[in-house]
Amino acid sequence: MTASGFRSVPRTVWLLGLVSLFTDLSSSIVYGLLPGFLVTQLGATYAMVGLIDFIAEGTASFGKLFSGVLSDWLNRRKELALFGYGLSGLAKLLFPVAGSAGAVLVARFVDRLGKGIRGAPRDALVADVTPAEVRGTAYGLRQALDEAGTLLGPLIAIGLMWLLLDNIQAVFWVACIPAVVSLAILAFGVREERRARPPEADGFPLRPAAMRGLGRRFWLFIAVLSILLLARFTDAFYLLRGQELGLRQAYVPALLATTALMTTFVTAPVGHLSDRIGRWPLLFAGFLLLAVSHGVLAAAGSVAIVFLGAALFGLHLALTQGLLATLVADMAPADQRGTAFGIFHFVSGVAMLGTWAAGGVWDAWGPAAMFWTAAVVTAIGLVALLPFALRPSAEARR
Repeated sequence: MTASGFRSVPRTVWLLGLVSLFTDLSSSIVYGLLPGFLVTQLGATYAMVGLIDFIAEGTASFGKLFSGVLSDWLNRRKELALFGYGLSGLAKLLFPVAGSAGAVLVARFVDRLGKGIRGAPRDALVADVTPAEVRGTAYGLRQALDEAGTLLGPLIAIGLMWLLLDNIQAVFWVACIPAVVSLAILAFGVREERRARPPEADGFPLRPAAMRGLGRRFWLFIAVLSILLLARFTDAFYLLRGQELGLRQAYVPALLATTALMTTFVTAPVGHLSDRIGRWPLLFAGFLLLAVSHGVLAAAGSVAIVFLGAALFGLHLALTQGLLATLVADMAPADQRGTAFGIFHFVSGVAMLGTWAAGGVWDAWGPAAMFWTAAVVTAIGLVALLPFALRPSAEARR
């Protein structure tokens, strides 16, 4: 990415990226240790881990649907985002005192509810302040800063586990600090300018006429994504795969760091490249990498191969996370961006049913069967995505 590309990104996007960085730093310190903590110290089954992730991420996606709609209806993005980040910060205080899988579920629920409330308004705000010709660059940059937190968090978690003599609860307390920093940046640094609204935008955003206004191509895209995201699990399963093959719990966060290493340095250049050559071929390549990652993790017989699978998963995220947000912004009318992002995130949450089911498959038939099944589902989704990649018509540039 060129220097001029960086300079073209509005200040608000940079600040939102820093908010994401510190929030993800806090979350990844916790989540890198949480699956092993649940299984080894709290006695949870793999299916329970999958259920907790499904409920948590599903909650986030339901929240994104309604917060996105509200941000369009009320014409306010920052206040909703601030409330969501505040809830997530509050949830971080619950992890250190959790003494059962149920308590972890409550903490995850509150944390992801906050994520759900903040996600769609924040993504819509990026589109509101960014010129269309650098939209891919802006989303790529914000996502890359987000992933930088995911990279640093596991490394800090490993250091804290060594420094605090494997006291996981103490590490969870330290994770509260960057959550407070992110809230301060958003509250005192980010400014939102009220957007002028056309008269037709005064009605409730989820009414049938407004839904039709999003366009047939948008809804076809959402249908294809519902298949592709069904097999994109949370990172809990490859963390558990590494631990199952002998990786010490204190070093399990290194798998998260491996994934984040890819996303931190590749996401922003991919977003910038998509402004020049188009989004769809890059998106197709990204989901192809997801299928390959599943295959590698299915066949893994050593910790080193699990690290390879985690790296491939990171490349998949680098090629897809920012692009998915950019495509939603490209397709949606300006007055419906919050709603469009809400729908996108809602479908992502429903697809988390795959994570719940994956935990059951692991318990019944083992990790190899689970990852091979996911690879097949991803291949089916790629077939459905192929027409978009072969005929990448220009999206709306509103």
